[in-house]
Amino acid sequence: MRTKIFYFALSLVLLVFVGCSNDSGNGGNGDTMGRLTLQLTDAPFPFDMVAEANVTVFKVDARLVDSENEDVEGDSEEDGYPFITLMEEEVPVNLLDLTNGVTEELADLDVPAGTYDLIRVYVKGVNVVLTDGRTFDLTVPSGSQTGIKVFFKPALTVAGGLSSDLLLDFDVSRSFVAKGSTIKVDGITGFNFKPVIKVCNLSTAGTLSGLVTTMDGETPVALENAQISVMNLDEEPITSGASDIDGAYAIMGLDAGTYKVYSSLNGYVNSDTLEVEIVAGNKTIQDFVLEAEAMEEGN
Repeated sequence: MRTKIFYFALSLVLLVFVGCSNDSGNGGNGDTMGRLTLQLTDAPFPFDMVAEANVTVFKVDARLVDSENEDVEGDSEEDGYPFITLMEEEVPVNLLDLTNGVTEELADLDVPAGTYDLIRVYVKGVNVVLTDGRTFDLTVPSGSQTGIKVFFKPALTVAGGLSSDLLLDFDVSRSFVAKGSTIKVDGITGFNFKPVIKVCNLSTAGTLSGLVTTMDGETPVALENAQISVMNLDEEPITSGASDIDGAYAIMGLDAGTYKVYSSLNGYVNSDTLEVEIVAGNKTIQDFVLEAEAMEEGN
């Protein structure tokens, strides 16, 4: 059974793998071209009232601000710099199918070596399907005309022999805003789509993963849909994820550094808030064991 997930931290992830071929049979490109692959994933989050969160990505391009080849031309320009098309075909995706590191490849192509500072993601066909069968089609502000603009900080450099992973993260807790009441599914009257995206370079980022369980006597029992909240040291929210049917979770794209994390689930006591260290290019394991809340007498 697929986990129904929605309101905590959905991520639309473009994993950009860039590496320049040193093969002398590459058609003479030398170090002026690199290899780029786009994949799609999301970070998990629990929302039992939502069956599907659909989006169609039909174009992605990137602005090249500093090229090793002065003759590079793009499809369009902004501030005098060309855009290189990374993909241009309709890819419909139910984002709820992409969880805990599962990805879908969007493109795999050679790109001019140089520095890229902006990506534009063009989307359409955004809708939410609730578990009661109702579907809400959402308006995409500028996303289908001028693209959703996401800047790289720092800029992404494509160079011979190097690789870089870029992650674009749709924060659904802010991007998909429910109307009405979320206490029961029939209280939801619609959604507003206000895309909020963060970007990070996965070559300088790591992954937080682990298990969320509770104890039945001396036996650990997996907890599904437990929320894992990630904060900075000032306890400002960064992102979140959720455990799957096996109690496992994985949150990708965390910049290297120290974070505060805790796990929570309705009917259970929140875990202690722990500090974890994320190391670039590595996976940090942090498990959580939640205790069931005590039942009051008479309940």
